[in-house]
Amino acid sequence: MNRSLNHVLTISSIACVTLLLPHAADAYVGPGAGLSLLGALWALIVAIAAAVAFIVAWPIRRMRRRKREERELAAAEQQAENAAEPAPRTDSRPRTAPAQEATEPRRP
Repeated sequence: MNRSLNHVLTISSIACVTLLLPHAADAYVGPGAGLSLLGALWALIVAIAAAVAFIVAWPIRRMRRRKREERELAAAEQQAENAAEPAPRTDSRPRTAPAQEATEPRRP
């Protein structure tokens, strides 16, 4: 009996090792399946790159927006200061009122 048990264990061990070894697959991957695989791979790579780019760009966008808001606030304050002061006169012509020009008689 010992001999038959030994024989069964040997055969089952050989069968397990044979089943676990890789074999050549008799399969064909056509061009459609290959292109689908490449398309999915490229989509995954682009999605990951876009996510990383947005994560990196977020603090930069916030910093630029904050600087722009500070510039706009400073410009608004400067404009308010300038509006309080009268603008200097740049032309040397005397100013006439429109009502005076309209009352002058026309010559034929």
